[in-house]
Amino acid sequence: MSRELAVIRNTVGPELPALVAGAGERAARRFVEFFTVNIRNPITRAAYSRAAGTFLRRCELQGLASLVDVRPVHVAAYFEHLGHEFSPPSVKQHLACIRMLFDWLVTGQVVPSNPAHSVLGPRFSLSKGVTPVLSSEEATALLQGMDVSSVVGLRERPSSP
Repeated sequence: MSRELAVIRNTVGPELPALVAGAGERAARRFVEFFTVNIRNPITRAAYSRAAGTFLRRCELQGLASLVDVRPVHVAAYFEHLGHEFSPPSVKQHLACIRMLFDWLVTGQVVPSNPAHSVLGPRFSLSKGVTPVLSSEEATALLQGMDVSSVVGLRERPSSP
């Protein structure tokens, strides 16, 4: 590993996963660049680093010898397992990380295709939003209460249909 890559990796975090280190210098550089160049928020960087490391270690435990050996079935099985331990938003965050990482590796010509591209994440939607909804009476009172004696009030008043 080059000295430059070692210095960058030490500022990013933990040791490279074996699948990445075994794929050569270009794969290692591209992996480190994903976290240093592509993700600016340090909290997101840390969360994605944990997610990628966990996924790649699991691939190693399943006997995968190379990044190119990772298939959609491996990604889907991992996320099925993850769904039993984490909430759907956490699983979706992990999947977003793996998709982005492999997209980054594809564009860097480290792997030929993204095995996470076709994997569907868990369904999740909030049934209750945080924005309050006004009743029609409240909306009418709000609009009628506008001060139209000023230029700002005239500008903000609703136009007639």
